[in-house]
Amino acid sequence: MAIILFDDNAHQTLLPLTFTRPVADLRIGILTIAEKWGKYLDLGFSWHTQSWLQGKFQIEIEDRNLFINGAFCPDEALMEAIKPLHGNVALMYGDRLVAVKLNETDAISFDPNERFEQTVTLKHTPVVITHPEDIFRNNDTELRKDFKLLTAGRKSATLSPTNTIIGNDFFAEEGAIADCATFNTTNGPIYLAANTEVWEGTHIRGAFAICEYSQVKMGSKIYGATTVGPYCRVGGELNNAVIWGYSSKGHEGYLGNAVVGEWCNLGADTNNSNLKNNYDEVKLWDYTSQRFRKTGLQFCGLIMADHAKCAINTMFNTGTVVGVSANVFGAGFPRNFVPDFSWGGAQGYEVYSIKKMFETAQKVFARRDHRKFDENEQNILKTVFELTEEHRRF
Repeated sequence: MAIILFDDNAHQTLLPLTFTRPVADLRIGILTIAEKWGKYLDLGFSWHTQSWLQGKFQIEIEDRNLFINGAFCPDEALMEAIKPLHGNVALMYGDRLVAVKLNETDAISFDPNERFEQTVTLKHTPVVITHPEDIFRNNDTELRKDFKLLTAGRKSATLSPTNTIIGNDFFAEEGAIADCATFNTTNGPIYLAANTEVWEGTHIRGAFAICEYSQVKMGSKIYGATTVGPYCRVGGELNNAVIWGYSSKGHEGYLGNAVVGEWCNLGADTNNSNLKNNYDEVKLWDYTSQRFRKTGLQFCGLIMADHAKCAINTMFNTGTVVGVSANVFGAGFPRNFVPDFSWGGAQGYEVYSIKKMFETAQKVFARRDHRKFDENEQNILKTVFELTEEHRRF
């Protein structure tokens, strides 16, 4: 049976993070949502996603197909609700389709907005990712679930005796390295993936996960619930931050209640505010309504999409959204919404041309031998550039 992870309207409400990926490719906890489903079901998966993403994220249809909403994070109760599904009976959560099993003919014409005649209702409250802030809000829950999923029945590798480990919920994969660091698991588990490094003088409080080939630099201070990687390097102070693959925050500076996409770079002493001076509710730019949306949160920092970068001493105000391939620099606070492919800062913006952006991306990808800035990557970014043109009328 084929597992096909589909996008519903969450693909729009999660922008700009989903301009460059399906919803199920979002990382929350230790794994991406797609990887979680692969572990729970012990099966491979493919994608039913937006047209401009299909070159990279392809669909594979078989005789029998289980379509699963990529915004829903799996758990045991959700698995039990999916198991008895049969021919065209849809599992619903409110008015949202969660899962449905379809034959090959029906799978080819599948529409996530289709109304199925026969439905059953999901009776428990799952973790659902609908807006960007849901990622750091639910990172603690998902990190704990992923920790149990990945470490069940296994024994941690042994680290250098120069480290201090407090509590029992600690796991290091073979190849993880740490020296003279403190790991406190009393508030949540700590997971070090293979080929990771935690350098001297680092203090980490769980829940925390560092994914493959990532590094934490000397003297870093990290609070839960934080996820880093894979292929990242971080330093300074992090609190409830999720930093995706191939991104760097390599220097001092504070990042809190934040999500940073892939291929991003935060210059030295970059800081984000995560609390307004008047303690008021934080609003975030919403691509669907074209206005700032109330989040219901008092603490909300930075949302930064793929390929975005900022210069040294950048100051992000509370609840700032930075679009795909934006390049931020200069004195003062940039505005709370930095459009995709923008070049500038508080003093004003101009368009970051697709040609110049591609030249930079080629250099960045060249530093990772196993990743190529191929035609699929380029076509996705070209489409995002066109889709976001209306936001760049500077």
